[in-house]
Amino acid sequence: MTYDLTGRSAIITGASQGLGLAIARAYVTAGASVLICARDAAALAAARQELVQLASEESRVIAESADVTNESDVDRCVKAVFAAFGRIDILVNNAGIYGPMGTIDEVDWTAWVRAIEINLLGSVLLCRAVVPYMRRQGGGKIIQLSGGGATNPLPRISAYAASKAAIVRFAETLAEELRDAHIDVNSIAPGALNTRLLDEVLVAGPERVGASFYERSVKQKKGGGAGLERGSELALFLASAASDGITGKLVSAVWDPYVEFPEHLDDLNSRDIYTLRRIVPSDRGLRWGGE
Repeated sequence: MTYDLTGRSAIITGASQGLGLAIARAYVTAGASVLICARDAAALAAARQELVQLASEESRVIAESADVTNESDVDRCVKAVFAAFGRIDILVNNAGIYGPMGTIDEVDWTAWVRAIEINLLGSVLLCRAVVPYMRRQGGGKIIQLSGGGATNPLPRISAYAASKAAIVRFAETLAEELRDAHIDVNSIAPGALNTRLLDEVLVAGPERVGASFYERSVKQKKGGGAGLERGSELALFLASAASDGITGKLVSAVWDPYVEFPEHLDDLNSRDIYTLRRIVPSDRGLRWGGE
């Protein structure tokens, strides 16, 4: 399906490569004006040049080198979007790293904390900065990038796993805070992607990430992974008017029939489907553990 973002503006973090750049391509092609940000200024400039070629006469592409954990950088990016486009409709918190790999008693603590800062606190900081603009204009879309760490333990990559689970619960909480403001907040699980993060796992080797995870990563590299287009298509849907009213959900780009979600808004809004929840014995057909 195609979705129209003409007249809308977006901030996309971590957009100099990988999924962030793929989402920027999808948004620009759909007519949006975008600000892309990342720490690598040279890669960011190259990404902007590519996106400019895709932009229509009505849409613009600007770039800001920024660290999402730096409050001054975040404020500068948000002010730049508003100055250039006059509104902020969409925020995609894509910037993220795996962090140190190894058991928790072996990894570098400073590196572990830094991963939490980038993956979790950076996204919270961006949300804090854009929400006042979205409130004033009567609505908006916030999209958080989650991953396998949100729904499954990832031994030896604990900072990543912990931060991704926290991102989803933060998104669920923020969605409730902003429901009356018509600001939809959702998380994306894009699937297993062949990006620089996968390359980091392969370089680390089985000694640091564990034999099982390493073997799965080797197979993923050979098989091509989920493909960036699946995650970018979901991000486009969640940025569009087609997803209005869908909020507080963790959506898989690979497994979930999200195109059908608008037909089931009542179910989505009244039930805890597509959310993180505790499982009790009765959920698995067991007769112990209480009601």
